[in-house]
Amino acid sequence: MTDVRVIEIKKSVFADNDEDASRLRSELKSRGTYLLNLMSSPGSGKTTTLIQLINRIKDKIKVAVMEADIDSDVDAIKIKDATGIESIQLHTGGMCHLDAEMTRQGLDNVSLEGTDLVILENVGNLVCPAEFDTGAVRNAMILSVPEGHDKPLKYPLMFSVCDLVIVNKIDVMPYFDFDIDKCSEYVHMRNPKARIIPVCAKTGEGVDAVAEWLLEEVYNWKH
Repeated sequence: MTDVRVIEIKKSVFADNDEDASRLRSELKSRGTYLLNLMSSPGSGKTTTLIQLINRIKDKIKVAVMEADIDSDVDAIKIKDATGIESIQLHTGGMCHLDAEMTRQGLDNVSLEGTDLVILENVGNLVCPAEFDTGAVRNAMILSVPEGHDKPLKYPLMFSVCDLVIVNKIDVMPYFDFDIDKCSEYVHMRNPKARIIPVCAKTGEGVDAVAEWLLEEVYNWKH
């Protein structure tokens, strides 16, 4: 019988990234810069929601955006054209998420001097981005009505790590079998402390509540 070496792996494969993320958070804290990690499925309305949100807060605080995608720069251009703020595009080279080091590389190309808030629009999917700490102060995600109210049951980690869940496209709720009460129940099964805000990014309904939440977050982080 052949002897083989058995190696017990006790250190998390994410441990190094977690340490990098913690250092990045501390560095941003010393600069007074708040980093928000925004996640969702493709087509949920992240960019449209961001435009509505940024136009509500850009006269109160200095904001920059990092758009992460496997390819293209359409979202970064759209943000810059619609809001006038600094917006850069991050290409992940085929990877379906950003980790702390990739986030740091993006931040190295943002004018952080005097910047109060950087929003990272993560790669669009509900699995990989939730697994990696980017160094953000808070995680937020957008769930769109057409995706269904059962997504917190199917993608538990995403909803477990998010402090804010934005339910977008509420204007089409009458046309889909979407139960907002059930959705809230399922979200709180995963994360009892998560804030849930229904919005319609197309009309702007509900976005003021997101703006208020974020402005308070940034103020508390800086003070």
